[in-house]
Amino acid sequence: MSGTSKDVVYVDVDDEITGIIDKVTSSSAKVIALVLPKRASVFQSIVNMKLLKKRAEVAKKHIVLITSEASLMPLAGNVGLYVAKTLQSKPEVPETLAAVSELPEEIEEAPLAGPEDFDAGKESTTPVGQLAGPGEPSVNQSPEETVELDNSETPASGQAPKGKDGNIAALAAAGGSGKAAKGGKGKKLKVPNFNRFRKLLVFGVLALILLIVLWILAFRVLPKATVDITTQTSNVNASLNLTLDTSATALDTTSNTVPAQTQQQQKSNTEQAPATGKKNEGDKATGSVTMSATKCGGNPFSFPNDVPAGTGISANGLTFITQANTAFVGSGGSGGCFTYSATSNTPITAQSGGSQDNLGSGTSFTVAGRSDVTASGSTNGGTDNIVTVVQQSDIDGAEAKLKNDQNTDAVKQQLEQNLQNNSLYPIEVTFHASKPNISPSVQAGSQAGSVTVTESITYTMFGAKKSDLQKLLDNSINKQIDTNKQSIQDDGLSQTSFSVANSGSGNSLQVSLQTTATIGPHIDANSLKPQIAGKKSGDVKSLIGSLPGVTNVQVHYSPFWVGSAPGNTGKITIKFEKSSSQ
Repeated sequence: MSGTSKDVVYVDVDDEITGIIDKVTSSSAKVIALVLPKRASVFQSIVNMKLLKKRAEVAKKHIVLITSEASLMPLAGNVGLYVAKTLQSKPEVPETLAAVSELPEEIEEAPLAGPEDFDAGKESTTPVGQLAGPGEPSVNQSPEETVELDNSETPASGQAPKGKDGNIAALAAAGGSGKAAKGGKGKKLKVPNFNRFRKLLVFGVLALILLIVLWILAFRVLPKATVDITTQTSNVNASLNLTLDTSATALDTTSNTVPAQTQQQQKSNTEQAPATGKKNEGDKATGSVTMSATKCGGNPFSFPNDVPAGTGISANGLTFITQANTAFVGSGGSGGCFTYSATSNTPITAQSGGSQDNLGSGTSFTVAGRSDVTASGSTNGGTDNIVTVVQQSDIDGAEAKLKNDQNTDAVKQQLEQNLQNNSLYPIEVTFHASKPNISPSVQAGSQAGSVTVTESITYTMFGAKKSDLQKLLDNSINKQIDTNKQSIQDDGLSQTSFSVANSGSGNSLQVSLQTTATIGPHIDANSLKPQIAGKKSGDVKSLIGSLPGVTNVQVHYSPFWVGSAPGNTGKITIKFEKSSSQ
């Protein structure tokens, strides 16, 4: 095979990549066609493909894979190996999965070293099988092996293949790796970018959806119309007495009894105050006294009354308590007065602990409630232990501070919100706070460093259905107007002034309300809305302006691009205003 520039090498199923590389490098040909068997597992690895191409380039060999298996095409394309279906087909680099490689228009590369009679430009149009030469089998081909040629793909004698196949065949003959023969021009491969097309399609669909959403927002959701109608109006004062009853189930227009509900909220506040009292918790002094009684009138033989146990006696501003009953005996005296002595000494105990209650012998005492009795004696054993105690004044001061710190605005707003959440109209004037429940943490006189006073208050507010209040108001106002010619344009409920007449009893509360209603021409706003839906501003003004009692009409559309009233009557607002002459 030394006289040929191309060689055909057949690969067995069990061949390893190293054996195939040896076959390629041992061949004397410059262009080698590797005929692959079906399911050639050795070429399913991109690493083996790259290794084969690398070693071929080092040996200055050019490889063409002869196979029709589709699974090998992307791998060969990624590496840059030429592939032909048969020995008579034109070799070309397959397309990769990621992108299609483009061939450069020109190359300038030295021709491969080969036999002196090998003309690369001329032989570029010859299939690989023919270049191998008949009668000269490759090192891996037995003489008996033949390759069936496809005559439909064989170019005519002396005629180069047309199109991209011809260019690639020329590259294979010239030894280029993706380059055209010197002096030739290669065509760029134009392959559609399906990823880009897919992205453009997705963006187009999203843009279409966005346009539809924007159109719906711009011409269905956002458009609004406000019509201000100025009419010849008058005011009517309304005054009404109501009974809010939480036990009522239905509105009674005869007695003006309105079903009501209450909302309650309990709030607890605390205030801490330091204890300011002092108390001697030392031992109490004890002792005894000798009592005597003097009687200057009455029956001298009638003994004075006894001094019962528990009687208070005092000396030097200190108080002691007798611990036993004291009786009197004996008589004597002078100047018409008689003296009686106690039958025994009377034990006493100091009212509070402390050493100040230790009194010396012969101390005189006065007996509470008995001016006819005197006593003398002594006490001892009192000790000092001063502790801090809570005084009633400490509790009273904390309670007063709680009252000053009361802030009911937040509670009132919360009750109003709770009533509104229940679809009720809150009547603020019914806001009521219960009597505070005061509870100190420590009672007066108890030992403690401070006292915490807790105040609990329950707040209540009434609420009623707005429709019930409006119905009673409308009944009261309609009695004062001609309903055939006039109608209520504003019942004045939003400006109503409520006052509590009396607290009622149990579940009821009597209130009164005063308000001023606006009366104008009989125009039904609800029946007017369908008539102006879809109309332009001028048509709306002409329609409403022709109604009796209407002095002016102003139409406002929003947003700015809206030129007609929305078809949805819920987007149309009609307001009535008093005439400026009123």
